[in-house]
Amino acid sequence: MSPTRHRNRRPALRRWAPRGAALAALGLAATGCASNEFTRLGVPEPITEQGQRVLTLWQGSWVAAFAVGILVWGLIVWSVIFHRKRSEQLPPQVRYNMPIEALYTVLPIVIIAVLFYFTARDQTALLSTEEEADTDVEVVAFQWSWQFNYQDQSKAEAEEQGSEPQTRFSVAGTPENKPTLVLREGDVVHFDLTSPDVIHSFWIPAFTFKMDVIPHQDNEFQVKVKEGTAGTYAGRCAELCGVDHSRMLFTLKVMEPEDYDAWVEKQEAKAQEEQQETAEQLESGAEDPGTGIDLPGPEGEGPEEEVAEEDTPADEETPADEANAPVAAGEEAGR
Repeated sequence: MSPTRHRNRRPALRRWAPRGAALAALGLAATGCASNEFTRLGVPEPITEQGQRVLTLWQGSWVAAFAVGILVWGLIVWSVIFHRKRSEQLPPQVRYNMPIEALYTVLPIVIIAVLFYFTARDQTALLSTEEEADTDVEVVAFQWSWQFNYQDQSKAEAEEQGSEPQTRFSVAGTPENKPTLVLREGDVVHFDLTSPDVIHSFWIPAFTFKMDVIPHQDNEFQVKVKEGTAGTYAGRCAELCGVDHSRMLFTLKVMEPEDYDAWVEKQEAKAQEEQQETAEQLESGAEDPGTGIDLPGPEGEGPEEEVAEEDTPADEETPADEANAPVAAGEEAGR
């Protein structure tokens, strides 16, 4: 290439580089105006206050990663452009450069310390269960579905009082018939997680949070559902737990307060009716004919509830019976 052609390329590069940068910035701005999916960097829109904290930490980590990447690539490009080989003469050789060595030793330590601080701070907040809960749900994960026991208090509160939490009503499912976890907008929800068989993982992507469900080790966490999030969301097991792991799905339905209160009243009335029918059968001395009437759980807990929002006739087996779902935490599944 001739020196003349080489010199002519530099003005063209100077003209088009700013234009390309401006075009890229315009494209990013247009994307951000149309939707915030770009700024969330692949994370679903969080429906809990804790999920918003996770999203902020995620975005901050990406900002730090971009800053480090821009610095490293900038230094590489600067070295390539301004330190190209211009002659056969060997460049000056030095043994060390104390300012540079101190910089690339201290800077990574500072970055890691900052990321560790924010991660530890947010993890402590995410695992905190000090706030008084409006709803207490025991999540029982079993091969291969879920049971949600709505309780009058959490296990930790019951232990402090020297008692056992009582189940108000339950919602159980099977791989063929997904259960539905129903919550109310604005509620602080406390989850107690337990499993009678193998390790599962309770994951609702819209929570941007998941926690393992481990046999003989009860885990707990709580979230505050944000206002204006009424809708239906997906839930699943995020731990390979067996042959039907991929079918271990459930649905989260967030309701407005009035709708949720009506749903709870209906479920409680249905649970009391089934418990009364069972008590009458036991008093009459009649054996359970296996018609699917749920027996009360241990220590007076309420009967199991059918899946989702569909009414199950009293003369048909409930999904919980079909899958031998556990009635309460700690009870072994009858398989």
